[in-house]
Amino acid sequence: MTTLSRPPADPSAPRPGGMASLRTWLLFGLQDSKGIHQGPGAVSDAHLKKHSWWQVMCLTGVDYFSTLGYQPAIAALAAGVISPLATIVLVAVTLLGALPVYRRVAGESHRGEGSIAMLERLMPRWGGKLLVLVLLGFAATDFMITMTLSAADATAHVIQNPIVPGWLQGQNVAVTLVLLALLAAVFLRGFKEAIGVAVVLVVLYLGLNVVVVVATLFEVFTHPVAVGDWWSALWTAHGDPLMVVGIALLVFPKLALGLSGFETGVAVMPQVRGSEEDTEENPVGRIRGTRNMLTAAAVIMSCFLVTTSFITVVLIPEQEFQPGGQANGRALALLAHEYLGVGFGTIYDISTIAILWFAGASAMAGLLNLVPRYLPRYGMAPEWAKAVRPLVLVFTLIGFLITFLFNADVDAQGGAYATGVLVLMTSAAVAVTLSARRKKQGKRTLGFGAIAVVFSYTTVANIFERPEGIRIAAVFIAGIIVISLLSRVRRSFELHATHVHLDRQALEFMSNNLTGPIGIIAHEPLRLTAEAYRDKLTSAIEVSHLPVDYQALFLEVIVDDSSDFETELEVRGVTRHGYPVLEVHGPVVPNTIASVLLHIRDVTGLMPHIYFRWTEGNPVTNLLRFLFLGEGEIAPVTREVLREAEPDVTRRPWVHVG
Repeated sequence: MTTLSRPPADPSAPRPGGMASLRTWLLFGLQDSKGIHQGPGAVSDAHLKKHSWWQVMCLTGVDYFSTLGYQPAIAALAAGVISPLATIVLVAVTLLGALPVYRRVAGESHRGEGSIAMLERLMPRWGGKLLVLVLLGFAATDFMITMTLSAADATAHVIQNPIVPGWLQGQNVAVTLVLLALLAAVFLRGFKEAIGVAVVLVVLYLGLNVVVVVATLFEVFTHPVAVGDWWSALWTAHGDPLMVVGIALLVFPKLALGLSGFETGVAVMPQVRGSEEDTEENPVGRIRGTRNMLTAAAVIMSCFLVTTSFITVVLIPEQEFQPGGQANGRALALLAHEYLGVGFGTIYDISTIAILWFAGASAMAGLLNLVPRYLPRYGMAPEWAKAVRPLVLVFTLIGFLITFLFNADVDAQGGAYATGVLVLMTSAAVAVTLSARRKKQGKRTLGFGAIAVVFSYTTVANIFERPEGIRIAAVFIAGIIVISLLSRVRRSFELHATHVHLDRQALEFMSNNLTGPIGIIAHEPLRLTAEAYRDKLTSAIEVSHLPVDYQALFLEVIVDDSSDFETELEVRGVTRHGYPVLEVHGPVVPNTIASVLLHIRDVTGLMPHIYFRWTEGNPVTNLLRFLFLGEGEIAPVTREVLREAEPDVTRRPWVHVG
């Protein structure tokens, strides 16, 4: 893994002041645009240590397996005596639906981009960008509620332990805030060796759960009265077998929390050690290891879900699952205390608290991967969004607010959590369905399409059953879209090019001019006739009082996808009707022209002069065309971009308009 530790300081360097030191500390790592420091889902460089798939499974498992801390109690509260049957439906959907979908996602998203990136590729331009923003809103709901819900459940295990002082009773919000603050402190200090910590926590937690399950199953089968009581209650309340199955299917959406973890599993793919034959374009070993990881995690979790849903509903009275009951949010912990003693129960509580708290770390890492991966690249986040520490503070404050709003209640947050999880899984199912259709794989298209229908039904049913989930998701979506668009507008006058390259012919066009300046005429790429070039050159000569025999270059910007923000520019020299032309593809005309002019200045050492005509039309309309179509009021915007990029007026390329 990576670290956020400071590099060695230069002892001879002057010490910065208080505010400067704080700014340097907050923005540490900002230059790392790849985000290799951002946790388990970060882009993986070749020098970073890779791990066996089972070790990486533990990293994603702190999120997935930790749901055992509250899933059995939530299932019993939602489904009552039908909980084991509804859990079997959940397991069937997991193994026959979610697992095949994400095995396919792993094969088509081996850099850890996940299903969001698949949909982005399938839906380009502004439609794809807006879809990604909406999905990021649901992902933010998923990860943020994972942090707050897990911390709230960890708090429940702390407060309800028999040896904890009584004065902590009723302090759920305060304890949860402390756990979230400790989580933030970890990321502010540095997130190091996460996989090693995750392996220890997962092995310990699952081992203790095996002990609890075996001990309680022994208790169940040596005292068949409890099973008989459960069976009688089941048939008394629901005498018709078909009715029982139907109710189990209807209740299934309430158990959707048991599906979490698959998106995180794909995100950590870059950490999986591949084979020697792997290439960056086709890492067969890494894909195989990731699929093994997803399958093993799903099978292990399915076994625990079925057994724990059975033992909890058989051994724990129904009233204990209600709010305020001893099993609310901690059913397995109650069984550990009751059947294995206070000592073992306390150890179990500690392991549960640790893995629930670390599940928040996994969610925080997921957020720190998603935001820098998409929003800055879209121009929809400020520059500091590429740094970890400011984002950690922002997410922590949001976590505090959610904790206050939900009063640190696990059950109250379940709907929002399930909504985020189900929407992401539905998007993944839709993505692999479209991918299979594009590759003309008929049977797989039908199969994945059926899975997408199941997830869509589950998502809609969950939204109607617990509408608070879609409300909180809508707040996240609206916040992300509004802030992103405002940021895009604010950054519209920045240089968008990450790299500019002039080909050999383009350089030869400028090699004849040894003293400068270099005259360049902006030209629309839609008017490519000889007459159009002749008229544009004649107009520039007349308006700008240039020599009649003036030799000028033409510059044409072809807008490919105006929704892109950061891009590499490849400038190609071509000759049309005897006129030398610099042709470049870019997302926005003025910013692309400014980047090319500055690059020409730096490469040749000569000052470029560019000549425009005034753009016809309403200025407001042209401004909107610039913001969303990359065109519009070209000349004044180009000048403004150059002014922002080059404060020294003596080094700024000249803009002439006539």
